[in-house]
Amino acid sequence: MYSKILLPTDGSKHANKAAEHAIWIARESGAEIIALTVMETSSLVGLPADDLIIRLREMLEEEASRSLEAVKKLVEESGAGVKLTLRTDEGSPAEAILRTVEKEGVDLVVMGTSGKHGLDRFLLGSVAEKVVRSAGCPVLVVH
Repeated sequence: MYSKILLPTDGSKHANKAAEHAIWIARESGAEIIALTVMETSSLVGLPADDLIIRLREMLEEEASRSLEAVKKLVEESGAGVKLTLRTDEGSPAEAILRTVEKEGVDLVVMGTSGKHGLDRFLLGSVAEKVVRSAGCPVLVVH
């Protein structure tokens, strides 16, 4: 039923729970998983010191690498034999996810939700909600 599953990850417990679902679905359907982590670099624009920007960027890259390695480990430990592609992108997480859906011909997005409620969700918006509303394919949101 599915051939390409996009698994956005930020390394959170909800993202790892979503990874477990994506691995199961991929194993059952013979699909490939594309694990995507997005570095939101907009907050770096306008910082006064170049060395600070470089260090913060390095920290974001390390965090992205850890998130993808966690998915890789989950896939390996599952023994499912699922094809896994690891990707990193920059920018708005929702926009990067939607861009990847279009570019890669993704059949299904499996993602965790941050569990934000109330004012936080209102002010910051919800990546999962934006993806659900705009993706051209089914989206499974795991909480």
